[in-house]
Amino acid sequence: MAEILKSETVRFDLEDREEMGADLKAVSDSLAEIGYNPIHQIVSYILSGDPAYIPRYKNARNHIRHCQPDDIVEELVRHYLKHKASTTDRPI
Repeated sequence: MAEILKSETVRFDLEDREEMGADLKAVSDSLAEIGYNPIHQIVSYILSGDPAYIPRYKNARNHIRHCQPDDIVEELVRHYLKHKASTTDRPI
């Protein structure tokens, strides 16, 4: 059986990142509206990959399913490094 190695860097274009941002914002707003802590619920989804952490209220679960957990983590790290961490001239 052939071994599959994943060593390619994957980049998401601006449109994908904007769509992910809109989906996460919709999920966060829906969670807050019904009294959940959006950070806790979204982190639980990211760690487990289980969309059950996100209720169906206002279609939030369908929004989160547009976002793969590893893609969310990648975008969060990119955003953090760009805006919060001291950076050098490295491309992010």
